[in-house]
Amino acid sequence: MNKIYQLPGYILVSFGGFCLSWGGYIIRLFESASIWQILFLRSFFFVLGLIFFLILTYKKDTFKIFKSSGYPALFGGFVLSFSFISFVVAMSNTSVANVVFIISTQTMFLAIFGFFYLKEKVSFIGCLSIFLAMSGILVMVGDSISSGSLFGNLVALAIPINFSILVMIIRKYKNIDMIPAVFYSGIFSCLYGLVLSESFIFSTHDILMGFFLGVPQLALGFICITIGSRTTPSVTIGLLMLSETIFAPIWVWIFLNEVPPISVFIGGIIIIFAIVLKSFDKKHSKT
Repeated sequence: MNKIYQLPGYILVSFGGFCLSWGGYIIRLFESASIWQILFLRSFFFVLGLIFFLILTYKKDTFKIFKSSGYPALFGGFVLSFSFISFVVAMSNTSVANVVFIISTQTMFLAIFGFFYLKEKVSFIGCLSIFLAMSGILVMVGDSISSGSLFGNLVALAIPINFSILVMIIRKYKNIDMIPAVFYSGIFSCLYGLVLSESFIFSTHDILMGFFLGVPQLALGFICITIGSRTTPSVTIGLLMLSETIFAPIWVWIFLNEVPPISVFIGGIIIIFAIVLKSFDKKHSKT
C-alpha cells in the first residue's frame, strides 16, 4: 500500500474526485434509512476502511503516525466532519447536480484561503474566476428559493469551505501525514450520527449501501485526495476534482433519470467556466 504514496499527486486527486462522484447516486439508493442513519452507516464503514488502510500501510507504526500528526490532524478532522454532515443533508434536500456544482467552487475557496492563510497571491484572472463562480452559485440559489431547495443549497456551500480549510492545514504541515485527520473526521461524524439517529435497525440493503458509501466512495476517495494534496498546488486540486462535478450528475441522470432545473445547468456552466478560466492562470499554476 505504500506504493500509493509514490503516485503523482495529480493522479491521486483526480481519482479521488471520481470516487466521490458516486456519493449522490448511492444516497438515492437507500430504502428507508433517515439522514442521520445514513450519516452513521457511511461514517462507520468509512472508519473501518481507514483502519484497514492504516494498519495495512503502517503496521506497527500506526499509533506512531497518529501521535506524530498531533493537533493539526485532530483539528483538520473536526473541520472535515462538518463537510460529511453537510454532504448527506444537502444530497437529501436538493439535486445531485446542485450539490456537486456548489462543491466545485472549492477551487475558488482554495484560492481565497490560500491568499489569507498561506500568503499565496491571487491574480486578476483568479479574482475574475472567483467572481464568476460566486455568480454561478447565486443563479442556483436564486432559483432554489422558489423551488424549495434553498436549504440544501446553503448546506452544500459548507462542503467546499470546510474542505478548503482542511487543504490549508495539509499544505501548512506538509511534513505531517494527514491521513489521521480524515480518520478523525470519520469518528466525529460517526458520533454525530450515533447521537442523532432515531434507531439502529437497518435493512440488509441499506447496510450494503452504507458500505459502498463509506469505503470505495468516501474512504478511498479521501485517502487519494489527502495524499495527493501534499504535493499538488491549492488551485490545481480544485481543478482536478472537477471529475466529481462532471460524473456525479451523469450517474443519477443515467440510472435514476434525475434532471435538475435549467437554472442549475446555467449556474453550473458559469462555475465550470470560472474553474477552466482559472486553469489558464499560469502565473500561479505552480503555487
